[in-house]
Amino acid sequence: MSVFILYQRDDCQLCDEALAVLAQARFPAFDSLFIDDQPGLERRYGARVPVLRDAGSDRELDWPFDAAAVQAWLAEDR
Repeated sequence: MSVFILYQRDDCQLCDEALAVLAQARFPAFDSLFIDDQPGLERRYGARVPVLRDAGSDRELDWPFDAAAVQAWLAEDR
């Protein structure tokens, strides 16, 4: 399992945009976790998705973000 998780929803245009930004930023491997039908995750992330989370440090990056913001966020933990 990857240390990075992208929380998202089914049929989410913003989530699709976030995936494109992560590809543009050449972000390392991550897992996608869909919050639909998961009450705990719905409560935590419902209105915030997409959210990128570093499970190793519990840091989160909320949408909107661009490739530069993603790279800066990733560099903060190094």
